[in-house]
Amino acid sequence: MKKIFILLLICMLSGTTAEAQTVLGKLTNVPKNTRIGVAKVVGNKTVPVDTLELDNFRRFKLQTACDKPTLFLLAFSSINQSTIHLMLSPNDMVSIELDYDINSGFMKVVSASGSRDVELYRHFNNTLSNFASQVQPIENEFKRPNTSEARKQELSNRYMQLQTAQNDTIRKILYSNADAVMSAFLVTYFDNNAEDFIDVYDTIYNALKDKYADNQFVQYVASKVKASLGPGRPAPDIIMNDPAGKERRLSDLRGKVVLIDFWASWCRPCRMENPNVVRLFNKYHDKGFEIFSVSLDRKHEDWVRAIRQDGLVWENHVSDLNGWTSSGGATYGITSVPSTVLVGADGKIIARNLRGDALAKKLEDLFGSGNGN
Repeated sequence: MKKIFILLLICMLSGTTAEAQTVLGKLTNVPKNTRIGVAKVVGNKTVPVDTLELDNFRRFKLQTACDKPTLFLLAFSSINQSTIHLMLSPNDMVSIELDYDINSGFMKVVSASGSRDVELYRHFNNTLSNFASQVQPIENEFKRPNTSEARKQELSNRYMQLQTAQNDTIRKILYSNADAVMSAFLVTYFDNNAEDFIDVYDTIYNALKDKYADNQFVQYVASKVKASLGPGRPAPDIIMNDPAGKERRLSDLRGKVVLIDFWASWCRPCRMENPNVVRLFNKYHDKGFEIFSVSLDRKHEDWVRAIRQDGLVWENHVSDLNGWTSSGGATYGITSVPSTVLVGADGKIIARNLRGDALAKKLEDLFGSGNGN
């Protein structure tokens, strides 16, 4: 049976000064030498608050203060890439129970009470945890050398189904808690596909703007709403070089239905989706379907090797080899991959982030059933 550890976070009123928070916690299922790094988010910076040592019973105590909703991060030195996010407000009286899964390396929030923001984080965290547990065996099987291409296609489709289900769950959670400050932070989960979820950003902003207009996360959500580049808007041009150094322009494909595919050789989900993209290209290319692939790679040889290995037979592959600072990615606000933008023959955006079955269904709507599988 997994061991569970409990954190007790208490925020107390202290006159007209910043409200004092006392965090009392106990950790089990972690090494005794675990250190807890505590930081808070201020503007675009993470400011260290304290580093806590565990006693012989794996207990710790944190004392800090905030006079407005503030995002705190707890990071555990013995657990890689496991950070707990807590939005603490004055007068909060919060208890939270966490369970560390050694196999997945995921810190799951088992229960939370006393603060709406922390309870909301529990729902979000559990959704991610459930997704991770379902996806891990899919990725393991996909990487096996003896996995057939047909099976890889099945695995890719299953992955996309799970991703869609997870997105739908998170959308519902955020809609139901649009007026919680934590929602303004958690909605950044959708940043890669913000145009597809701009309604969520807009709902959260309208629910929080009057009371929390000066909150950094609310202001960020406002900026996303203002900069929306969604369906019906003209697709900005991308001008970049292909692997041979030839300039290619997205606008040269006007008159065709074009899938702008943002990807990278190192991106496992991208590589898992590639068989589906190849299949759809072969099925609809003769009907006027093109793919404009924008790589966020940094090494030319990695980029070219992945194109060859995955059989990406179309001509329009471009990259400036600047990784996350790719000019093409910046044009469309891409912050993670895979990400897609489907552009109509008129040069206007049809939809964003269609993959797997969703992409296949949209292309069938546009072109008909086509030929082949």
